[in-house]
Amino acid sequence: MAIKISNQTPRNKFYFISKWLIICCMVGFCVGSICAFFLFSLNWVTAYRENNSWIIYGLPLAGLIIALSYQRWGNPSGKGNNLLIEEYLYPQRRIPLVMAPLVLFGTLLTHLFGGSAGREGTAVQIGGAIADQLNRWFNFDKTERRILISLGITAGFAAVFGTPLAGAVFGLEVLLIGKKRYFGLLPCFLTAYIANFSCQLWHVPHTHYPIHEMIPALSLSNIGFSLIAGILFGLAAWLFTLTGDFFSAQFKKIKSPLLRPIIGGIIIVITVVLLKSTKYIGLGIPMIQEAFNNPSDYYDFLIKLVLTTFTLSAGFKGGEVTPLFFIGATLGSTLSGFIPLPLGLLAAMGFVAVFSGATNTPLACIIMGYELFGFQPVVFIAIACIAAFIFSGKKGIYVAQKGGIKEKLYRKLNL
Repeated sequence: MAIKISNQTPRNKFYFISKWLIICCMVGFCVGSICAFFLFSLNWVTAYRENNSWIIYGLPLAGLIIALSYQRWGNPSGKGNNLLIEEYLYPQRRIPLVMAPLVLFGTLLTHLFGGSAGREGTAVQIGGAIADQLNRWFNFDKTERRILISLGITAGFAAVFGTPLAGAVFGLEVLLIGKKRYFGLLPCFLTAYIANFSCQLWHVPHTHYPIHEMIPALSLSNIGFSLIAGILFGLAAWLFTLTGDFFSAQFKKIKSPLLRPIIGGIIIVITVVLLKSTKYIGLGIPMIQEAFNNPSDYYDFLIKLVLTTFTLSAGFKGGEVTPLFFIGATLGSTLSGFIPLPLGLLAAMGFVAVFSGATNTPLACIIMGYELFGFQPVVFIAIACIAAFIFSGKKGIYVAQKGGIKEKLYRKLNL
Protein backbone atom coordinates (compact mmCIF):
# COMPACT_ATOMS: atom_id res chain seq x y z
CA MET A 1 0.00 0.00 0.00
CA ALA A 2 1.39 3.39 -0.97
CA ILE A 3 0.38 6.96 -0.27
CA LYS A 4 -1.32 8.37 -3.37
CA ILE A 5 -1.91 12.08 -3.87
CA SER A 6 -2.37 12.17 -7.65
CA ASN A 7 -6.19 12.20 -7.42
CA GLN A 8 -6.36 14.87 -4.72
CA THR A 9 -7.32 18.48 -5.30
CA PRO A 10 -4.55 21.11 -5.27
CA ARG A 11 -5.73 22.25 -1.84
CA ASN A 12 -5.56 18.70 -0.45
CA LYS A 13 -2.15 18.16 -2.04
CA PHE A 14 -0.87 21.34 -0.41
CA TYR A 15 -2.22 20.19 2.96
CA PHE A 16 -0.72 16.71 2.51
CA ILE A 17 2.75 17.99 1.56
CA SER A 18 2.69 20.68 4.27
CA LYS A 19 1.69 18.11 6.88
CA TRP A 20 4.61 15.83 6.07
CA LEU A 21 7.08 18.71 5.87
CA ILE A 22 6.03 19.77 9.36
CA ILE A 23 6.25 16.19 10.61
CA CYS A 24 9.75 15.69 9.16
CA CYS A 25 10.95 18.95 10.70
CA MET A 26 9.40 18.19 14.09
CA VAL A 27 10.76 14.65 14.28
CA GLY A 28 14.18 15.59 12.90
CA PHE A 29 14.73 18.57 15.17
CA CYS A 30 13.37 17.00 18.36
CA VAL A 31 15.14 13.65 17.95
CA GLY A 32 18.37 15.27 16.75
CA SER A 33 18.45 17.60 19.76
CA ILE A 34 17.73 14.82 22.23
CA CYS A 35 20.42 12.68 20.61
CA ALA A 36 22.85 15.59 21.02
CA PHE A 37 22.05 15.63 24.74
CA PHE A 38 22.43 11.86 24.83
CA LEU A 39 25.86 11.95 23.11
CA PHE A 40 27.05 14.76 25.38
CA SER A 41 25.88 12.84 28.46
CA LEU A 42 27.43 9.61 27.16
CA ASN A 43 30.78 11.33 26.65
CA TRP A 44 30.60 12.71 30.18
CA VAL A 45 29.77 9.41 31.90
CA THR A 46 32.45 7.62 29.86
CA ALA A 47 35.09 10.16 30.86
CA TYR A 48 34.00 9.96 34.49
CA ARG A 49 34.22 6.16 34.49
CA GLU A 50 37.65 6.20 32.88
CA ASN A 51 38.91 8.64 35.54
CA ASN A 52 37.23 6.76 38.40
CA SER A 53 37.58 3.08 37.56
CA TRP A 54 36.38 2.04 41.03
CA ILE A 55 32.85 2.90 39.92
CA ILE A 56 32.52 -0.37 37.99
CA TYR A 57 31.92 -2.12 41.32
CA GLY A 58 28.51 -0.44 41.35
CA LEU A 59 27.41 -2.19 38.13
CA PRO A 60 25.19 -4.80 39.90
CA LEU A 61 23.35 -2.00 41.74
CA ALA A 62 22.97 -0.05 38.48
CA GLY A 63 21.48 -3.17 36.89
CA LEU A 64 18.98 -3.50 39.72
CA ILE A 65 17.90 0.14 39.29
CA ILE A 66 17.43 -0.37 35.54
CA ALA A 67 15.42 -3.55 36.10
CA LEU A 68 13.23 -1.85 38.73
CA SER A 69 12.54 1.12 36.43
CA TYR A 70 11.49 -1.14 33.56
CA GLN A 71 9.40 -3.31 35.88
CA ARG A 72 7.61 -0.24 37.21
CA TRP A 73 7.17 1.81 34.02
CA GLY A 74 8.63 -0.10 31.09
CA ASN A 75 6.11 -2.66 29.83
CA PRO A 76 6.26 -3.21 26.83
CA SER A 77 9.28 -0.92 26.31
CA GLY A 78 11.61 -3.70 27.43
CA LYS A 79 11.38 -5.22 23.94
CA GLY A 80 13.53 -2.35 22.67
CA ASN A 81 14.10 -2.14 18.92
CA ASN A 82 11.98 -5.24 18.38
CA LEU A 83 8.92 -3.32 19.64
CA LEU A 84 9.44 -0.73 16.88
CA ILE A 85 9.67 -3.48 14.25
CA GLU A 86 6.59 -5.26 15.63
CA GLU A 87 4.54 -2.06 15.57
CA TYR A 88 5.67 -1.41 12.01
CA LEU A 89 4.66 -4.89 10.84
CA TYR A 90 1.56 -5.35 12.97
CA PRO A 91 0.29 -1.98 14.23
CA GLN A 92 -1.63 -2.37 17.48
CA ARG A 93 -0.99 0.50 19.86
CA ARG A 94 1.09 3.63 20.14
CA ILE A 95 4.71 3.13 21.16
CA PRO A 96 4.85 4.40 24.77
CA LEU A 97 6.61 7.74 25.19
CA VAL A 98 8.17 6.46 28.42
CA MET A 99 10.43 4.26 26.26
CA ALA A 100 12.57 7.33 25.47
CA PRO A 101 13.54 8.41 29.02
CA LEU A 102 13.80 4.82 30.24
CA VAL A 103 16.28 3.73 27.58
CA LEU A 104 18.21 7.01 27.88
CA PHE A 105 18.52 6.64 31.65
CA GLY A 106 19.29 2.93 31.44
CA THR A 107 22.00 3.38 28.80
CA LEU A 108 23.76 6.15 30.70
CA LEU A 109 23.75 4.01 33.87
CA THR A 110 25.08 1.03 31.92
CA HIS A 111 27.99 3.04 30.52
CA LEU A 112 28.70 4.94 33.73
CA PHE A 113 29.19 1.73 35.69
CA GLY A 114 31.07 -0.23 33.03
CA GLY A 115 28.69 -2.32 30.97
CA SER A 116 29.70 -3.17 27.41
CA ALA A 117 27.03 -1.71 25.13
CA GLY A 118 26.46 0.73 22.29
CA ARG A 119 24.28 3.75 21.59
CA GLU A 120 22.36 3.07 18.37
CA GLY A 121 19.57 1.15 20.11
CA THR A 122 19.02 4.04 22.49
CA ALA A 123 18.86 6.66 19.74
CA VAL A 124 16.55 4.54 17.58
CA GLN A 125 14.17 3.84 20.48
CA ILE A 126 14.12 7.52 21.43
CA GLY A 127 13.34 8.42 17.82
CA GLY A 128 10.63 5.81 17.39
CA ALA A 129 8.90 6.65 20.67
CA ILE A 130 8.90 10.40 20.01
CA ALA A 131 7.80 10.13 16.37
CA ASP A 132 4.88 7.83 17.17
CA GLN A 133 3.43 10.39 19.58
CA LEU A 134 2.32 12.43 16.56
CA ASN A 135 -0.51 9.92 16.29
CA ARG A 136 -2.15 11.98 19.01
CA TRP A 137 -2.63 14.96 16.66
CA PHE A 138 -2.72 13.53 13.14
CA ASN A 139 -5.13 11.01 11.70
CA PHE A 140 -2.68 8.45 10.27
CA ASP A 141 -3.62 5.31 8.41
CA LYS A 142 -1.44 2.19 8.70
CA THR A 143 0.83 3.17 5.82
CA GLU A 144 1.43 6.67 7.17
CA ARG A 145 2.11 5.32 10.65
CA ARG A 146 4.72 2.97 9.22
CA ILE A 147 6.43 5.94 7.61
CA LEU A 148 6.24 7.74 10.94
CA ILE A 149 8.04 4.90 12.72
CA SER A 150 10.64 4.85 9.92
CA LEU A 151 11.18 8.59 10.42
CA GLY A 152 11.87 8.11 14.11
CA ILE A 153 14.36 5.30 13.49
CA THR A 154 16.00 7.30 10.71
CA ALA A 155 16.35 10.43 12.84
CA GLY A 156 17.91 8.57 15.77
CA PHE A 157 20.40 6.66 13.62
CA ALA A 158 21.39 9.66 11.50
CA ALA A 159 21.91 11.94 14.50
CA VAL A 160 23.88 9.55 16.68
CA PHE A 161 26.35 8.51 13.95
CA GLY A 162 26.35 11.62 11.76
CA THR A 163 25.47 9.57 8.66
CA PRO A 164 22.18 10.91 7.24
CA LEU A 165 22.21 8.92 3.99
CA ALA A 166 22.76 5.62 5.81
CA GLY A 167 20.25 6.64 8.47
CA ALA A 168 17.52 7.18 5.87
CA VAL A 169 18.09 3.79 4.26
CA PHE A 170 18.53 2.00 7.61
CA GLY A 171 15.18 3.39 8.79
CA LEU A 172 13.48 1.53 5.95
CA GLU A 173 15.74 -1.48 5.42
CA VAL A 174 15.85 -2.70 9.02
CA LEU A 175 12.07 -2.92 9.24
CA LEU A 176 11.58 -5.52 6.54
CA ILE A 177 14.56 -7.43 5.19
CA GLY A 178 14.98 -6.85 1.46
CA LYS A 179 11.59 -5.14 1.02
CA LYS A 180 12.25 -1.43 1.35
CA ARG A 181 9.23 0.87 1.40
CA TYR A 182 10.38 3.37 -1.21
CA PHE A 183 7.40 5.68 -0.81
CA GLY A 184 8.87 6.62 2.59
CA LEU A 185 12.34 7.33 1.21
CA LEU A 186 11.93 11.08 0.57
CA PRO A 187 10.57 11.94 4.04
CA CYS A 188 13.24 9.70 5.60
CA PHE A 189 16.01 11.54 3.75
CA LEU A 190 14.60 14.91 4.78
CA THR A 191 14.22 13.84 8.41
CA ALA A 192 17.72 12.33 8.49
CA TYR A 193 19.36 15.55 7.33
CA ILE A 194 17.32 17.69 9.72
CA ALA A 195 18.18 15.36 12.62
CA ASN A 196 21.88 15.40 11.73
CA PHE A 197 21.86 19.19 11.33
CA SER A 198 20.03 19.76 14.61
CA CYS A 199 22.53 17.51 16.42
CA GLN A 200 25.41 19.50 14.90
CA LEU A 201 23.83 22.75 16.09
CA TRP A 202 24.63 21.65 19.64
CA HIS A 203 28.33 21.20 18.68
CA VAL A 204 28.47 17.54 19.61
CA PRO A 205 31.37 15.96 17.64
CA HIS A 206 31.22 12.61 15.88
CA THR A 207 34.13 10.19 15.82
CA HIS A 208 36.18 9.88 12.61
CA TYR A 209 38.06 6.78 11.49
CA PRO A 210 40.52 7.68 8.69
CA ILE A 211 42.15 5.07 6.45
CA HIS A 212 45.80 6.09 6.25
CA GLU A 213 47.03 3.70 3.53
CA MET A 214 46.46 3.99 -0.19
CA ILE A 215 43.48 1.99 -1.43
CA PRO A 216 44.71 -0.74 -3.82
CA ALA A 217 43.44 -1.19 -7.36
CA LEU A 218 40.47 -3.44 -7.91
CA SER A 219 41.65 -6.81 -9.25
CA LEU A 220 40.39 -10.39 -9.27
CA SER A 221 42.73 -11.31 -6.45
CA ASN A 222 41.65 -8.33 -4.33
CA ILE A 223 37.99 -9.14 -5.00
CA GLY A 224 38.70 -12.69 -3.83
CA PHE A 225 40.43 -11.44 -0.67
CA SER A 226 37.47 -9.12 0.00
CA LEU A 227 35.06 -12.04 -0.34
CA ILE A 228 37.08 -14.13 2.10
CA ALA A 229 37.15 -11.25 4.58
CA GLY A 230 33.41 -10.67 4.09
CA ILE A 231 32.65 -14.32 4.82
CA LEU A 232 34.69 -14.13 8.04
CA PHE A 233 32.89 -10.93 9.02
CA GLY A 234 29.58 -12.68 8.37
CA LEU A 235 30.63 -15.57 10.61
CA ALA A 236 31.52 -13.06 13.33
CA ALA A 237 28.05 -11.54 13.01
CA TRP A 238 26.52 -15.03 13.20
CA LEU A 239 28.58 -15.74 16.32
CA PHE A 240 27.39 -12.48 17.88
CA THR A 241 23.75 -13.43 17.32
CA LEU A 242 24.32 -17.01 18.49
CA THR A 243 26.13 -15.91 21.65
CA GLY A 244 23.43 -13.36 22.43
CA ASP A 245 20.73 -16.00 22.07
CA PHE A 246 22.69 -18.37 24.33
CA PHE A 247 23.16 -15.83 27.11
CA SER A 248 19.52 -14.69 26.84
CA ALA A 249 18.36 -18.29 27.26
CA GLN A 250 20.59 -18.72 30.31
CA PHE A 251 19.37 -15.54 31.99
CA LYS A 252 15.72 -16.49 31.35
CA LYS A 253 16.32 -19.50 33.58
CA ILE A 254 16.65 -17.01 36.45
CA LYS A 255 13.02 -16.48 37.39
CA SER A 256 13.36 -13.02 38.91
CA PRO A 257 14.07 -10.29 36.32
CA LEU A 258 15.50 -8.18 39.15
CA LEU A 259 18.11 -10.79 39.96
CA ARG A 260 19.41 -11.16 36.38
CA PRO A 261 21.31 -7.84 36.10
CA ILE A 262 22.67 -8.24 39.64
CA ILE A 263 24.21 -11.62 38.80
CA GLY A 264 25.27 -10.39 35.36
CA GLY A 265 26.82 -7.25 36.84
CA ILE A 266 28.83 -9.24 39.38
CA ILE A 267 30.19 -11.53 36.64
CA ILE A 268 31.13 -8.55 34.43
CA VAL A 269 32.95 -6.85 37.32
CA ILE A 270 34.89 -10.05 38.06
CA THR A 271 35.75 -10.39 34.36
CA VAL A 272 37.05 -6.81 34.12
CA VAL A 273 39.15 -7.30 37.27
CA LEU A 274 40.63 -10.52 35.88
CA LEU A 275 41.37 -8.87 32.52
CA LYS A 276 43.08 -5.99 34.37
CA SER A 277 41.78 -3.67 31.66
CA THR A 278 38.75 -1.47 31.01
CA LYS A 279 39.34 -1.18 27.26
CA TYR A 280 36.60 -3.70 26.41
CA ILE A 281 33.77 -2.03 28.36
CA GLY A 282 31.64 0.93 27.30
CA LEU A 283 31.70 1.87 23.63
CA GLY A 284 35.35 0.94 23.10
CA ILE A 285 35.98 3.81 20.66
CA PRO A 286 39.72 4.15 21.50
CA MET A 287 40.19 0.48 20.57
CA ILE A 288 38.30 1.02 17.29
CA GLN A 289 40.54 3.96 16.41
CA GLU A 290 43.65 1.97 17.31
CA ALA A 291 42.51 -0.85 15.00
CA PHE A 292 42.91 1.51 12.02
CA ASN A 293 46.53 2.21 12.93
CA ASN A 294 47.98 -1.00 14.38
CA PRO A 295 47.08 -4.71 14.16
CA SER A 296 44.69 -5.78 16.91
CA ASP A 297 45.25 -8.86 19.04
CA TYR A 298 43.38 -11.89 17.76
CA TYR A 299 41.27 -12.11 20.92
CA ASP A 300 40.11 -8.46 21.05
CA PHE A 301 36.98 -8.99 18.95
CA LEU A 302 36.05 -12.16 20.87
CA ILE A 303 36.28 -10.49 24.29
CA LYS A 304 34.13 -7.57 23.11
CA LEU A 305 31.63 -9.96 21.51
CA VAL A 306 31.19 -11.98 24.71
CA LEU A 307 31.08 -8.97 27.03
CA THR A 308 28.50 -7.12 24.91
CA THR A 309 26.13 -10.03 24.39
CA PHE A 310 26.42 -10.89 28.09
CA THR A 311 25.77 -7.28 29.17
CA LEU A 312 22.66 -6.86 27.03
CA SER A 313 21.31 -10.34 27.81
CA ALA A 314 21.58 -9.58 31.54
CA GLY A 315 19.17 -6.67 31.13
CA PHE A 316 21.46 -3.67 30.78
CA LYS A 317 20.59 -1.08 28.15
CA GLY A 318 22.30 0.33 25.07
CA GLY A 319 22.75 -0.69 21.48
CA GLU A 320 24.69 -3.33 19.64
CA VAL A 321 26.00 -1.31 16.70
CA THR A 322 29.08 0.40 18.17
CA PRO A 323 30.22 -2.91 19.72
CA LEU A 324 29.69 -4.45 16.28
CA PHE A 325 31.91 -1.70 14.87
CA PHE A 326 34.51 -2.67 17.49
CA ILE A 327 34.23 -6.37 16.67
CA GLY A 328 34.46 -5.78 12.92
CA ALA A 329 37.29 -3.24 13.03
CA THR A 330 39.47 -5.30 15.38
CA LEU A 331 38.79 -8.50 13.45
CA GLY A 332 39.66 -6.75 10.17
CA SER A 333 42.78 -5.33 11.76
CA THR A 334 43.79 -8.83 12.88
CA LEU A 335 43.12 -10.26 9.41
CA SER A 336 45.65 -7.83 7.95
CA GLY A 337 48.29 -10.29 9.10
CA PHE A 338 46.83 -12.98 6.83
CA ILE A 339 44.97 -11.19 4.02
CA PRO A 340 47.14 -8.99 1.78
CA LEU A 341 44.98 -5.88 1.91
CA PRO A 342 45.84 -2.64 3.77
CA LEU A 343 45.18 -2.72 7.53
CA GLY A 344 42.99 0.39 7.51
CA LEU A 345 40.93 -0.91 4.60
CA LEU A 346 40.29 -4.25 6.32
CA ALA A 347 39.36 -2.46 9.53
CA ALA A 348 36.91 -0.27 7.60
CA MET A 349 35.44 -3.28 5.80
CA GLY A 350 34.94 -5.12 9.08
CA PHE A 351 33.59 -1.98 10.74
CA VAL A 352 30.49 -1.98 8.54
CA ALA A 353 30.35 -5.60 7.34
CA VAL A 354 29.82 -7.21 10.74
CA PHE A 355 27.10 -4.62 11.32
CA SER A 356 25.59 -5.58 7.93
CA GLY A 357 25.48 -9.25 8.82
CA ALA A 358 24.11 -8.78 12.33
CA THR A 359 21.32 -6.35 11.39
CA ASN A 360 20.54 -7.57 7.85
CA THR A 361 20.98 -4.08 6.41
CA PRO A 362 23.66 -4.38 3.69
CA LEU A 363 22.56 -1.37 1.64
CA ALA A 364 22.56 0.97 4.64
CA CYS A 365 25.99 -0.34 5.63
CA ILE A 366 27.47 0.20 2.16
CA ILE A 367 26.19 3.77 2.22
CA MET A 368 27.55 4.24 5.73
CA GLY A 369 30.91 3.00 4.49
CA TYR A 370 30.82 5.68 1.82
CA GLU A 371 29.86 8.41 4.30
CA LEU A 372 32.54 7.43 6.83
CA PHE A 373 35.43 6.38 4.59
CA GLY A 374 34.83 8.07 1.25
CA PHE A 375 34.34 6.80 -2.29
CA GLN A 376 37.66 5.01 -2.92
CA PRO A 377 37.13 1.94 -0.67
CA VAL A 378 33.39 1.63 -1.34
CA VAL A 379 33.64 -1.34 -3.76
CA PHE A 380 35.69 -3.35 -1.26
CA ILE A 381 33.22 -2.39 1.47
CA ALA A 382 30.26 -3.39 -0.69
CA ILE A 383 31.72 -6.84 -1.40
CA ALA A 384 32.39 -7.41 2.30
CA CYS A 385 28.93 -6.18 3.37
CA ILE A 386 27.05 -8.37 0.90
CA ALA A 387 29.16 -11.45 1.72
CA ALA A 388 28.68 -10.85 5.45
CA PHE A 389 24.94 -10.43 4.95
CA ILE A 390 24.72 -13.78 3.15
CA PHE A 391 26.99 -15.74 5.50
CA SER A 392 25.66 -14.42 8.83
CA GLY A 393 22.94 -17.03 9.26
CA LYS A 394 19.18 -17.02 8.93
CA LYS A 395 18.44 -14.27 11.38
CA GLY A 396 20.09 -11.27 12.94
CA ILE A 397 20.00 -9.51 16.27
CA TYR A 398 16.47 -8.15 15.70
CA VAL A 399 14.23 -11.18 16.13
CA ALA A 400 11.12 -9.30 14.97
CA GLN A 401 12.50 -8.86 11.42
CA LYS A 402 10.48 -10.85 8.90
CA GLY A 403 10.76 -11.91 5.28
CA GLY A 404 12.95 -10.75 2.47
CA ILE A 405 15.66 -12.00 0.14
CA LYS A 406 17.74 -13.67 2.84
CA GLU A 407 14.89 -15.81 4.15
CA LYS A 408 14.08 -17.02 0.61
CA LEU A 409 17.74 -17.81 -0.03
CA TYR A 410 18.09 -19.92 3.10
CA ARG A 411 14.79 -21.66 2.39
CA LYS A 412 16.00 -22.66 -1.09
CA LEU A 413 19.22 -23.97 0.41
CA ASN A 414 17.22 -25.91 3.04
CA LEU A 415 19.22 -24.21 5.81
